[in-house]
Amino acid sequence: MLGDASRAERFLSLTGLTPDELRTGLGDPAVQGAVLEFLCGHEADLIAAAEALGMSPAALAATREKL
Repeated sequence: MLGDASRAERFLSLTGLTPDELRTGLGDPAVQGAVLEFLCGHEADLIAAAEALGMSPAALAATREKL
């Protein structure tokens, strides 16, 4: 997600997270939820992230419900 500059800028702007908060909070369910909420709100981002992770967009979106 952060490999694309415009996507990364939009993500950080919409979530209010800083790059440092994102890095240090990757194990935090709240940060994970913010990432998944962002991805689920933008279909193109969800598809790109799912492809990068080698999973279906539906499976990635379903992880949001598990948090």
